[in-house]
Amino acid sequence: MRNPQLTKNGELQHLLTLDGLPREILTAILDTAEPFTEVAEREVKKLPILRGKSIFNLFFENSTRTRTTFEIAAKRLSADVVNLNVSTSSTSKGESLLDTVDNLCAMQADMFVVRHAASGAPFLITQHLAANGRNDIHVINAGDGRHAHPTQGLLDMYTIRHYKQDFTQLTVAVVGDVLHSRVARSQISALTTLGVPEVRVIAPKTLLPAEVEKLGVRVFHDMREGLRDVDVVMMLRLQNERMSGALLPTPQEFYKVWGLTAEKLALAKSDAIVMHPGPMNRGVEIDSAVADGAQAVILPQVTFGIAVRMAVMSMLAA
Repeated sequence: MRNPQLTKNGELQHLLTLDGLPREILTAILDTAEPFTEVAEREVKKLPILRGKSIFNLFFENSTRTRTTFEIAAKRLSADVVNLNVSTSSTSKGESLLDTVDNLCAMQADMFVVRHAASGAPFLITQHLAANGRNDIHVINAGDGRHAHPTQGLLDMYTIRHYKQDFTQLTVAVVGDVLHSRVARSQISALTTLGVPEVRVIAPKTLLPAEVEKLGVRVFHDMREGLRDVDVVMMLRLQNERMSGALLPTPQEFYKVWGLTAEKLALAKSDAIVMHPGPMNRGVEIDSAVADGAQAVILPQVTFGIAVRMAVMSMLAA
């Protein structure tokens, strides 16, 4: 069965999830992003690749970092960018998601960047577009429910490749709230596809999905044991807004056991890098001394994110 994200020729049509995408596509995106990192150093930070294209940012869920980097990426490619203010849009008056999409299609949209609290919303949009013969409009998932956040996963892979070069020699630890994290799912999918031989997840049992081992990871419930000799530490934000019930003790207790401190980081390899998708809860998931330390590459992740999103948009437009 053909991947719905790919054209008949195997080229990228939409970016909805990293799960099921071949290594060649992931590598092509990372390779395409490489020269885009240099655009930020130029006096004129513009390329004509998307000139005349209209990109609509449909953010039905709050986000600052993701929406801003998508907007910067599109503008650096010379696209016309429209940010839909959901709080004042017709959806708040009862209009359905697909009616909103139809109206924007009538405004000659070329690409939708969609963030939604419901898992599967971007898939629903692509099915609707295909049913109406609108294969000329592309969809990028900017985060849907607990499901996926593919461009975050890609920018994380770009960051790892930048600092470590070879995925096939690494041990990577994903730490924290795996259960509620769409970022974790995208990270794990990309890491395994790109050939990382050992992906570890480190979390309390209450913050792990059922049968998480089927994702191809090793599970650790002891932070110190799980961090031993790893090359990359990928911290996750506690998704308090998605939790129901008492899954955790107090934030102070969580930090004591699961927070990344300099003492715990010392168990990883001496050249290990520390990553975080943001926003960070300092003193809960990560200590400020680590977040601001020499091994942290958290701000470069944001910078690389612009180049990776430029790469995705340019490949879709091609």
